[in-house]
Amino acid sequence: MDDAFIADAQQILSADNSLVPEFWQKKYKDEAGRNWDKFYNRNSTNFFKDRHWTDREFEELRPGYTFSEQNPILLEIGCGVGNFVWPILKRNPDISVYACDFSPRAVDFVKANELYSEGRCRAFVCDITKDRLADTIPPHSVDIVSAIYVFSALPPEKQADAVSNILEILKPGGRILFRDYGIYDLAQLRFKSGHKLENNLYVRQDGTLSYYFSTERLRELFVHHGGLVELENDYVVKRLVNVKREIDSDRVFTQAKFQAPIDTAAIESAMSSTTI
Repeated sequence: MDDAFIADAQQILSADNSLVPEFWQKKYKDEAGRNWDKFYNRNSTNFFKDRHWTDREFEELRPGYTFSEQNPILLEIGCGVGNFVWPILKRNPDISVYACDFSPRAVDFVKANELYSEGRCRAFVCDITKDRLADTIPPHSVDIVSAIYVFSALPPEKQADAVSNILEILKPGGRILFRDYGIYDLAQLRFKSGHKLENNLYVRQDGTLSYYFSTERLRELFVHHGGLVELENDYVVKRLVNVKREIDSDRVFTQAKFQAPIDTAAIESAMSSTTI
């Protein structure tokens, strides 16, 4: 993103000073999971496309990538109806997957898929901001955690709790693969007045939340709070052009990788000494 683009985006955002009333802010945040469950009730498995691009962006997902002598174990948080899980299971015969979502309806769709087999995939309902992952997954047993467009659905004040939860099941040396919406994304700039809850946090028409990340925010969550090592942390900018709809603008995403230290005591020390 160049300086001119950032200046234009900041000017657009500064024009919207109105916030959703506190009662509705609390309601939208408290009912985040419920609103996503309603979303899947309306849209079934038809809304999102399968994510065939993930192993192009993250080499850790490709067959043959070695973490240890054992086959890799992955946890997909915010699995939805399996749009990430199914392409990975097809293309990587070595990997085993845990998949969780805070929408019971989404998890039911995963379990009903003909590709679902508990020999390679176990799906379960979990709100990662409050339900302990280690009650389902053995502590420090997961090589990879994929967080693809999921943290943006969480209220900012609960995001650090989700990081702490993930760290309980991540192996020493394990990695978190992150992709989500970035600040100044076209979708953020197009929100009309009456949708803003706080800086970079908005509510859509269907009641679901959308938070827009800066790389600095990711560093606060995963490095300063989580004690992880930052391997990658950058913006991905894609030009969107649609002549018929007269759209010529940028989609902005954040993409990052964080690695757990080999010494788990380092993680616990960082988590005990920081507050987000």
